[in-house]
Amino acid sequence: MVMLWRWGCISYGMHLLFCLQEMLSRALERKKALIAFCVLFLVCMIVGMSMSGAESAYHLRLCKRFLQNVCYSDRNVFLIFLERTAGCWLLSAFNLLAGIHIVCLALPPLIMAFRAYTFGGCLVLFFSVYRFTGALIVIALYLPVHLLVDAVLLWAALLSCDRARGFCFCRTDFISILRDFVFLAIILLLVCLLEMFLLLLFVRPVGNLM
Repeated sequence: MVMLWRWGCISYGMHLLFCLQEMLSRALERKKALIAFCVLFLVCMIVGMSMSGAESAYHLRLCKRFLQNVCYSDRNVFLIFLERTAGCWLLSAFNLLAGIHIVCLALPPLIMAFRAYTFGGCLVLFFSVYRFTGALIVIALYLPVHLLVDAVLLWAALLSCDRARGFCFCRTDFISILRDFVFLAIILLLVCLLEMFLLLLFVRPVGNLM
C-alpha cells in the first residue's frame, strides 16, 4: 500500500509537471507574438518613464496608493495578500478568456501596455520623489513582483494567441481554459505570497522606523 501511495504521488507530480511543460511549449510556439509583446512592453514602459515627471499627477497618485494600501497600510498583511491575489487572478482570467475569439486578442495587448506604462512611470517617481525609501521599495518589492506578475500575464496572453484560431465553444475547450487558469492562478498565488514575505521582511520594518 505504501509503495502504491508513493507511486500515485509520483505519477500525479509527473502529470502536473507535464501539464506545465505543455502549457509552456504552447506559449513558446508563438515566437512572433512573444517578441511583439516584449517590444510593446518595453516601448510603453519607456513612454511611461518619459511622461512621469514630478508633474505627472496620475503616476504620483499610483505611487501614493501603492505606499498607502500595500507598503505602509494599517490593514492586516494577509488581507493585502488576498486583495492582490484576486486582482492578479482577474487580469489572468481576462488574458485567458481572450482566446475564445481572434477579435478578443486585442485585450491582452491593452492590459500589458497599460501595466508597462504605469510601471515605467512609477519606477521613475519612486526614485525621484521618494529617494532612498522609494529605491528600497522598488528593489526589494515593486520591481521583482511586478515583473513576475507580468511574466505570468504574458504567458496567459500567449496561450490565448495559440488558442484563438482553433477555439470551439464546446466543453473541452472551456475545460482547457479552466485548466490553464488553475495552473497560472497557483503561480500567481506563489508570487503574491513572495510579495507578502518581502513586505514583512524588508518594507514594513523600515516603515516602522521612519
